Amino acid sequence: MCKGGRVSTPNAPTCPAVAHWRTATRDDIDVIHGVLVAADRVDHPTWTTPREDVAETFELSHVDHERDTLIAFDETGEALAVGTVTLHPSREEHLHIYLTGAVRPDRRGRGIGTALFGWQHERAEEQLREAAAADAAAASLPAEIQVYASEKDTALERIAESLGYRTERWFSTMHRDLSEPIAEVTTPDGIELVPFSSDRAEDARLARNDAFRDHWGSLPSPPERWQQFIGGPFLRPDLCTLALDGGEIVAFCLASVNEGDFAVLGPNAYIDLVGVVRSHRRRGLAPAVISRSLAAMREAGLGVAVLDVDTESPTGANALYGGLGFTPYERDRVLVRRY
Repeated sequence: MCKGGRVSTPNAPTCPAVAHWRTATRDDIDVIHGVLVAADRVDHPTWTTPREDVAETFELSHVDHERDTLIAFDETGEALAVGTVTLHPSREEHLHIYLTGAVRPDRRGRGIGTALFGWQHERAEEQLREAAAADAAAASLPAEIQVYASEKDTALERIAESLGYRTERWFSTMHRDLSEPIAEVTTPDGIELVPFSSDRAEDARLARNDAFRDHWGSLPSPPERWQQFIGGPFLRPDLCTLALDGGEIVAFCLASVNEGDFAVLGPNAYIDLVGVVRSHRRRGLAPAVISRSLAAMREAGLGVAVLDVDTESPTGANALYGGLGFTPYERDRVLVRRY
């Protein structure tokens, strides 16, 4: 039986199915990506983790892979599993840690995931102690650790629950066939709809942070991570829509395209973010920006639009997307341990 050891970084767990463990460096980007892609084919075959997503994490100032990412290898040197522990840089309302990772499908059922998750959990608690020691104000904040698990991933659910995590939320992936008619939505008086442009990057970040301030589990997007997103290879400004009121961004629909997913789902776009700043809600801005972006996607020759939504969103997003032709496809649970 594999056991997760008490962590004093970089101590590793023990597991008979693993020849050795070590933390990650920049040279491991392809190793990490290989494990994630292998898992993607089974866990969510309609999308694949881009290599760029892995590489970008090595550029973030608040991520230290040499302490916070652990890789498992077999006796031949093949990577079997990887797990990362990420403490969000925000210290405004609470301390927030995300656990991410995967085990290769052909090596599951051998206790590797249990051992790895135990290490991640212990490292997350250590991060909380380190944050509290470095910042007296942070020491008084509530804290939480989150992990997302596919509805089908009962093994991860069981492992997390054994360490005190509980399912607090469900997120649904929804698809929209772009060959179906796209309703024209009337734009409210005084509102202008325009594509995204790089000169609006900071304005868009501030609008995003305002729009998501009261959303479950959401934290402010810091400039460093935001720049990676809007300046990355996947964002498609021509498919994005900004709603302007007197030149100010008051709503947005930001979308990206990863051609690596085309083989399974066909030409598609992913809607990363839809939001309306709190001062302009209930004016029909969300359907307006989404409809414009859907039309732009169809004109660009794409066949499917994809998004993820909190099934208990306080803004009624489920009903909104359903009314715009999106249908549920699969669900993820969010398991949370609070402190």
